[in-house]
Amino acid sequence: MASEVTIRQLDPADRDAFFALRLRGLKAHPAAFGQSYDEAVERGPSQHDAMLAGTHAALGNFLLGAFSSTDGALVGTVGLLRETRQKERHKGFVIGMYVADEAAGQGIGRALLTELLARAAQIDGLRQIALLVTSANASARALYISLGFRVYGREPDSLCVDGTYHDADLMVRFIDPPALPTGE
Repeated sequence: MASEVTIRQLDPADRDAFFALRLRGLKAHPAAFGQSYDEAVERGPSQHDAMLAGTHAALGNFLLGAFSSTDGALVGTVGLLRETRQKERHKGFVIGMYVADEAAGQGIGRALLTELLARAAQIDGLRQIALLVTSANASARALYISLGFRVYGREPDSLCVDGTYHDADLMVRFIDPPALPTGE
């Protein structure tokens, strides 16, 4: 159950646990990620050091982890990556969403995304959060829709995994603008 996990921003001390969980996800669910297992191994854990450092978290670049209250194990991750180009800085992208198979179906993915959305709502100038999800991944799509994401397009043959092509749904969720104080 999601109440049995702690959600927090990942930091450099979480590097090995994060990379190990990411490799598990890439191997078990290759169609769910843009990066392949082999590419991840080749690039190594240092590819995530900038995000884990958290120096740009307030600007919209961070990784969150769900940790089991039973044994402290990292069982889920999600990240937000903000667009850097001036005309597109109002956009952020959900990246690396994964919940370990043994923890799936317990509300951990919802808890991770809820925390990501709450943090995103506090980031100055961020207006929308986008993501790609394999069109055949009905459970992930349902979760995203339940949290206010909507499909705005489909990219045919978005990923090629071992010679099999997978379409991806493009989804977006707008962040509600803050309400003006009463009397203004």
